[in-house]
Amino acid sequence: MKGIVFNLLQQVVSDELGEDVWDSLLDTTGLDGAYTAVGSYNDEELTALVSAASTALGKSNDEIVRWFGARALPLLAERYPGFFEGHTSTRPFILTLNKVIHPEVRKLFPGAYAPSFKFSTIDDDALQLSYISQRKLCSFAEGLIEGAASYYSEDVSIEQTMCAKQGGDRCVLVARFTPKG
Repeated sequence: MKGIVFNLLQQVVSDELGEDVWDSLLDTTGLDGAYTAVGSYNDEELTALVSAASTALGKSNDEIVRWFGARALPLLAERYPGFFEGHTSTRPFILTLNKVIHPEVRKLFPGAYAPSFKFSTIDDDALQLSYISQRKLCSFAEGLIEGAASYYSEDVSIEQTMCAKQGGDRCVLVARFTPKG
């Protein structure tokens, strides 16, 4: 996993919960926390940090990862505004994942693994996303979708109809978007 993910996690935890909480997570896991954005790190390090946060905060691992995704999205928008420009709502932004965003991520971070998505339109307000990833971080995808909806001033409801962690061959998310207000 690329260090940018760990950098974002550190910033989210430090900004929202305090530097002391980040330091405590590192102490609990025995990790040094020295992550460079382009460096590659074992997925188990993220798993360990999430598990430590889960225990410390009394939330499930999926709740922690979803929270992280939602909070990381605005930071990504600050760092990479080009990905967000030209879109006025969440749906067209999400539809650029496979053809624009993930190829650019691979250019910015050589060796980066990015999940793939298959999209199906349900109706004007709903989009079905099939999430295919060896990491099974569908809760991170949910959080990023929530963060994107907030960025574009929309509300979103997400229903997961299939999960790879529960035996499915992929995760399937149905996202419904409505303008805030």
